[in-house]
Amino acid sequence: MNLEGIEDAVSRAGEISWRNFGKRIRFYFPGFTHHRSKRIPRLDGFFPSISITGSRCFLNCKHCGGRLLQAMIPAESPERLLEVCSEIKRRGGVGCLISGGCSVDGKVPVKPFIGALSEVKKKLGLTIFVHTGLIDLETAEMLRDTGVDAVLIDIIGSDETIREVYRLDATTRDFEESLEALEESGVPFVPHVLVGLHYGRLRGELEALRMISRHRPSALILIVFFPIKGTAMELVKPPPPKVVVKVLTEARFMMPRVPMALGCARPRGKHQRETDVLAVRAGINGIAFPSDAAISEAKNVGLEISFSPLCCSQIMEITRLN
Repeated sequence: MNLEGIEDAVSRAGEISWRNFGKRIRFYFPGFTHHRSKRIPRLDGFFPSISITGSRCFLNCKHCGGRLLQAMIPAESPERLLEVCSEIKRRGGVGCLISGGCSVDGKVPVKPFIGALSEVKKKLGLTIFVHTGLIDLETAEMLRDTGVDAVLIDIIGSDETIREVYRLDATTRDFEESLEALEESGVPFVPHVLVGLHYGRLRGELEALRMISRHRPSALILIVFFPIKGTAMELVKPPPPKVVVKVLTEARFMMPRVPMALGCARPRGKHQRETDVLAVRAGINGIAFPSDAAISEAKNVGLEISFSPLCCSQIMEITRLN
């Protein structure tokens, strides 16, 4: 990817975003990971992450190896899911992310939980996001009918990455068909693109954005590869901040009216600070677990700042100005 003119691209992306959404940004602090910041208010409510497969994942992808599932609340039966969601509500929680490991076909097995999801929405009124993996029209329609707030799906634009990193016997066409199914069903959907998934290098991210732009996503979340100890990619370096933000600016040029956020899965430390500052200048609409540098930069460029205890996929509710 040619990084010449990155500052100009950042400036143009910012102008596009602020013209369509106003000079504002929302910072998200959901409760499914620990975060500390000197610059945020105390937020009541929380938004934990639940795995309906516990720590099990058939694919055992090279970048994750199931490690991320271990940080989630296990709920491996519909009955247990209801219990967990009831406890979230009792403790003042506002919602949850429901995810899990994938089966051999690259799908999170959500069908057995459809009835429980309907009950959670009707009786508890929680905000519910469901991370599905690949999905067919029937499942998308079932999720729509439960009333879940949105379906989240990772989109990969490289057949090689799908095979080598995800260990999945599928192609980009399968991911495009999932987007088609979600669009046809009418359920709100929020694609995620993981920058640097192919061993820290770009391989298909722009194609993934092109695939998404052919449909009508409710929002777009960009996340960034970071090495996880104990995985096959624990020694792989993440892509540099300027590469990440170059993908962000390309996303804005392709989808000027789609709300966008930086998700919680990304490197911390210096990498995070540099990425966050550039993303703020590029007009990102939301950031999960921002660095203090991001909050300072948002103030410096005159953005209206708000905070939320929800998942950053809630950025889909931002209102366009025109």
